[in-house]
Order: sequence, then structure tokens, then C-alpha cells
Amino acid sequence: MVRDVSAPNPPGALRLLAVLVCLAVGATLLLWVGEAAADPIAWKPCGKGGQQCARVPVPLDWSQPDGPAITLAVIRQPASEPAERIGSLFVNFGGPGVPGVATVMGNGPRYDRLGGGRFDVVSWDPRGTGQSTHVSCFASTGDQLRFWGRYAIPVTRSQAAPFLRKTTAFAQRCTARSRSLLPYLSTADTARDLDYLRELVGDPQLNYRGVSYGTFLGQTYANLFPDRVRAMVLDANVNPFPYTQSVPAALGSGIKDTDLVIRKMLTLCERAGPARCALARGGGAPRRFARVLARLRRGPIPAPSAHPPRLTYSDLLIRIFLIEGSPSQWPEFAREVDQADRGDGSAMAQDVQGATPTLEQSLVSAVALQCADKPVPPPLGPQAWPAVIRGLTRISRYDGQVQGWFLWAPCASWTVPAVNRYTGPWNATTPNPVLVIGNRFDSRTAYHSSRVVAGTLGNAVLLTLDGYGHTSDEDPSACIQRDVADYLIGLATPPPATVCRADRLPFEPGYRSLSG
Repeated sequence: MVRDVSAPNPPGALRLLAVLVCLAVGATLLLWVGEAAADPIAWKPCGKGGQQCARVPVPLDWSQPDGPAITLAVIRQPASEPAERIGSLFVNFGGPGVPGVATVMGNGPRYDRLGGGRFDVVSWDPRGTGQSTHVSCFASTGDQLRFWGRYAIPVTRSQAAPFLRKTTAFAQRCTARSRSLLPYLSTADTARDLDYLRELVGDPQLNYRGVSYGTFLGQTYANLFPDRVRAMVLDANVNPFPYTQSVPAALGSGIKDTDLVIRKMLTLCERAGPARCALARGGGAPRRFARVLARLRRGPIPAPSAHPPRLTYSDLLIRIFLIEGSPSQWPEFAREVDQADRGDGSAMAQDVQGATPTLEQSLVSAVALQCADKPVPPPLGPQAWPAVIRGLTRISRYDGQVQGWFLWAPCASWTVPAVNRYTGPWNATTPNPVLVIGNRFDSRTAYHSSRVVAGTLGNAVLLTLDGYGHTSDEDPSACIQRDVADYLIGLATPPPATVCRADRLPFEPGYRSLSG
């Protein structure tokens, strides 16, 4: 008898953010997947866009298919051209921990267009997240808010020690409440869930699109089950080598281009002029931005409409983290910096304060899944924080502190190793080429990582977007969309070294992301 170890499912955080035993046992695991296959998915109507939802039981540990079970929340957007349907297109939205059910529920028709309406778009909340059997670190949202208080990252040495104690206590809470689940949250476990879902929908091979962390899931799947890949689009790629080495290595690899992107944002603002970028008035965007940074390093800026009524340096760094990968948000950020430069930090402070509950909730799954793909115990424990934070800040003055305290600090205290962690090799050859997309100016997953992934996989083609933002969705390009559709439908890949341009530049009228 399979025992269900799933927990009640509170609402999952939608987004923010807005990053993994062995091939020798891979063949055996294929047998486990086949043995576990049961009835097809029992879809039921949900949402207002014709979506269908279901709950699918899967083994907690794929090496024990008759042991304890967990459940996955799954969603399907039926193909809008059913007479020409090719199969199902599975999508993962990264994070790690972005829930697929809520994302497809909110924007299903957009993902239907990825494959010209010829695929059922299928997504799910990966194990440990969202409405699936999920990690729990707090008894309630109120408990979470009381634990963190006013969330702020340390920006001085005196602030580091109390925050470090918080992150250690956070890791202990997650372990105490989710001890039976945590050992089975590696990306390899999720890849086996994905292969089981592929089998349940009746597809002989996988069609997949993954963005950000979803590219790491795709790479893991392609190396565990290379013969089962029909089409795979990996957009905004995670470099698997540092990602499986340690959290500091993973973060440092991703943020290599963050400061370059911020400089590009300020240059584009200056070129757009005050009519389209408020920060371009009165002295120039780069100079005014630097002035606000320097002022906040000395002390807070008044924010009379916020609670508490001040804008801090921590607030600014968090706000940069929240907007850096989404050029459609750059004009609003420029207005906030403009106002702060003129003495009122209310707008930015309010935005950060409003995002705090979702940010705190997103840490639960993001930390658990990030830690799961790294060695435990970690090579650098909590007391190594001065060297770790200093090293990350050298890579990016903006994201080094934020991501270091967000993700490295809790993982530095993590005590539960993943049972099925996969660490390579990463060079499997799939029957058809994998389409790897890299955005030239990506603040979260540096373009270099997409080049590494395309060069490491045994059969891959790199498609470059000469644009801005984290994933090609954030800087829309008809060229990218056409090449992706041609690939998914007909398996046609663009010529080597193809470079697409974005449809518009940030700050231009009508500029918006595809993600809504």
C-alpha cells in the first residue's frame, strides 16, 4: 500500500524572483518509472481560460515505487489547434520554486502560442513547492512574518551576526517541519517526476521548455534520459558545473553580468531622455543613480508615505534585485530613484515593503531546492560569511550581498543531504538538437552560461538574443518566437551563430514583457 505523506497546501508565492544519481543507475530508474505508471491523469476543469487541473501521486523516493507517496499539482492548457496536435509541451518557469499551476492559470494562451497551438501546454508545481507536497518552514503566514520582522539584508558588519542567527534558525525550522521530504528534493528527483508525467500524458518523447532554473532541470533530464527527448528549449541557462559545486559558486556564476546590465539600463535611460526616463533629467542618469547610492550608504532617505517612513540601502539593493531582470519595470524604477534623489524615498520603500511577504514565502522553496543540489554539509559554513559575501560583492556590487544573504546564508546551515543528487556528466547526446537561448545582457544567468551549456551538451544549437533582461520573455523578439515555434513544430533549428534582435529597446513606447 502506498502511503500519502503530502501536507495541506497553502497558497504558494507566484514569482520573484526573480537556479540538480548517476548515469549508472539511470537505466534502472527507467524501469521504476515504467512500473509506477498507472491510470492516465484525471483532468478536471479549472481557471477561466479552458485550463484543466489534476493531482498526481508519485513516489517520495523513486527507488521505492511502492513506498510513501507525495502529490504533484498539475495543469494543462489544451492545444488551440487540436486537429494538428503534436503532443504535450511541458514547461518549467524556474526559481527554483516558481509554481507552474498559477503561472499557466494566469497566462495559458501565451504559452499555447509557443508551439502555434499544436501542443497541450502542461506544467506542474515541482515537488516541494506550491500546491504540490511542499516544504513547510512556518505554521502560518503570520508566523513567517513575525519570524522575519521587517526583512532587510545586512549592509554593515554589526547587522550580519543577528541576520545569520535568523538564517540558521530558518534552516532548523524547515528541517523540523519537513524532515521526511527534504532528502528527496533534488533536481534529479524532479526530472523523474517529469518523465513520469510525460508517460502519463502518452507522449513517447518529451517536448520541454525551461527557463532559468528550468534549464538546469532540462539539462538533468536530457542527461538521465537522452533518448526520451524530442524537443527541448532551454532559455536563460544555468551553468551546471558551478551550480552543483556550491551555493557561492552557483550564485557567482549567475551574477557575472549584473553590474553590466545596470550600467546598460542607465545608458538606455540617458538616451531615452527625461520624457521616457525620469532619472535622465537634472544631471544625467548615471550620476544621479550614483548619488542616491552614496547617500543611502551614509544613512536612510526620508519616506514619509511608507511604514516605517525611511528608505534604506538594503531597500535599494532589494529593489534592484526585483527589477533588474525585467526591463519593462525599468521606467518605474527610474521614477523611484528620481524621487529619492529629490528627497522622498516613499515610492521605492513602499514597493519593497509590499513585496516582502511574497519574498519571504518564496525563500522557503527557493532555499530548499537550492540547497538540495549542493554538497551537505556545505564546504563553507555560516562563520565564513565575511569571505563569502565579500567574494560575491566583488562579482556584483548590487546582487552579491542580496543573493548571498538570501540563499547562501540559509544553505550554509543546511543539514539534510539530498539522496539522489545528480552532478553530471552533462554531455549526453539527444536524438534531435537541444535549442539553447541566451540573452546577451542577462542579470541573473550570465550569457556565458548559455554558451557553456550549448558547448557541453552533445547535440545543441545556441540562439543568441541581443537584448536585455532575464529570459527572452522579458525582451520580446519576433525572431526568437519564430525560431522557437519552427523548432518545436518541425524540429528545425536556426543556423549556427544566429543572433536575434529585440523588437524594441527598453524605455521605448509600447515596450512590455511577454510574461505579463
